[in-house]
Amino acid sequence: MKGLWTILLLIVSNVLMTFAWYGNLKLQEMKISTDWPLIVVILASWGVAFFEYCVMIPANRIGSDITGGPFNLVQLKVIQECISLIVFSLILAFCFKTQSLHWNHLVSFIFLVIAVFFAFLK
Repeated sequence: MKGLWTILLLIVSNVLMTFAWYGNLKLQEMKISTDWPLIVVILASWGVAFFEYCVMIPANRIGSDITGGPFNLVQLKVIQECISLIVFSLILAFCFKTQSLHWNHLVSFIFLVIAVFFAFLK
């Protein structure tokens, strides 16, 4: 059950972080933040990132074998990176329709999924 909670929290965390990192570009594209000073954009992103950390830290604590969870630190990181790519790809597809994934991007994602397999080998 801890593994499932960890993955669900990591998904929420990655959605928030993707919006913290790239949401400002969507606001720019929508002509909402074109006049915002850079410091305001940074502070807004930090505001979103705060909530990301409020989810990421519990995910890592629940999931880590150091605190009784099922994953070692390498496994946690590899899971997080794969979730990050999936979340990013979905947000790219649904929010940034002028951008697209190409075959080489998909190949790089496949190699990262293969990395997950190897990270979990005993």
